[in-house]
Amino acid sequence: MESGCGWAARRLAGSTPVAESRRGRGATANPTGRFEAAAREAFADGWEIEEELPPLRTEVTLERARSIITRNDSPDIGFDRSINPYRGCEHGCVYCFARPNHAYAGLSPGLDFETKLFAKPDAAALLERELSARGYAPRTIALGTATDPYQPIERRYRLTRGILEVLARFRHPVGLVTKSDLVLRDLDILAPMAAQGLVKVALSVTTLDPDLARRMEPRAPRPEKRLAAIRTLAAAGVPVMVLVAPLIPGLNDHEIEAVLARAREAGASEAGGVLLRLPHELADLMRDWFSEHYPDRAGRTFALLSEARGGKVYDATYGRRFTGTGPYADLLDQRMRVAMSRLGYPAERMRLRTDLFAVPVGVGGQYSLF
Repeated sequence: MESGCGWAARRLAGSTPVAESRRGRGATANPTGRFEAAAREAFADGWEIEEELPPLRTEVTLERARSIITRNDSPDIGFDRSINPYRGCEHGCVYCFARPNHAYAGLSPGLDFETKLFAKPDAAALLERELSARGYAPRTIALGTATDPYQPIERRYRLTRGILEVLARFRHPVGLVTKSDLVLRDLDILAPMAAQGLVKVALSVTTLDPDLARRMEPRAPRPEKRLAAIRTLAAAGVPVMVLVAPLIPGLNDHEIEAVLARAREAGASEAGGVLLRLPHELADLMRDWFSEHYPDRAGRTFALLSEARGGKVYDATYGRRFTGTGPYADLLDQRMRVAMSRLGYPAERMRLRTDLFAVPVGVGGQYSLF
């Protein structure tokens, strides 16, 4: 019987650019999105002249959004609203669960996801309008839940900074999720907000192995820079959570205790972990990536993942999609809890304040009562 990796490699081979052209990218293929009517497959007919392809370039499309705050009612998520100023992510993390969303734009969840990006230039203005709406009730906004708000193009577009400036003026709570030390650029905003109990930053440290990080997350800052960012944020009084995520069976799961220890030493005050999630096209993309980088580990990884997902590659059921079930999932949970207790991480997470919220004087024709 054909192995999963072998099947995926052949299935995606027609959409796989040569290695030199995708240097510095995470995905190894660019399969057609699941909503497309026709699939494209390249093949050699003997007429092509072999030539060196240029490196894949990052393209950014500006899109005019009608609103910027996304609402959700998922019972296993600790927030009901979020903002993502970008679609697609140049960090190129091969495991990113948001990759399949690119299919909604008629693009591939593979290399398109990390090279064909979308930015929302009106994000700050839209946010100001929505926060000023009559009857708006503040609750923590999660920033960066799908794609990283501090991915490389943020240096140019500064959309995340604009959003933070609005939230600071409205004294609105925000939780940031990133794996980039670019977050330190905005310490002048984050530190005063933290002093008011309005902000918390979650930094993802997937591995301490720089080689593994380079293969999985090619354009994200290396692990030591993320730990340094935790140290700087904590020293400035900004609460930091470390995310050991995703936990990939047989690849980085042995690092749980080490990551938690290094992050705690750097000043992290909270911690969390999430089991690898492989919705839609992501399962095949991960198989293809394993076949190129770690072919000897693929069997164990997918066997353990299947064990934790009730015999499937992915289980989207609320309450267990982040953690899985069964002996392996229980072991991960136990290791997280024991390590967090031993290292002094608090059992309860910090709650941000909502009572300070006020529409600034003159914004939207309204005036603050305070």
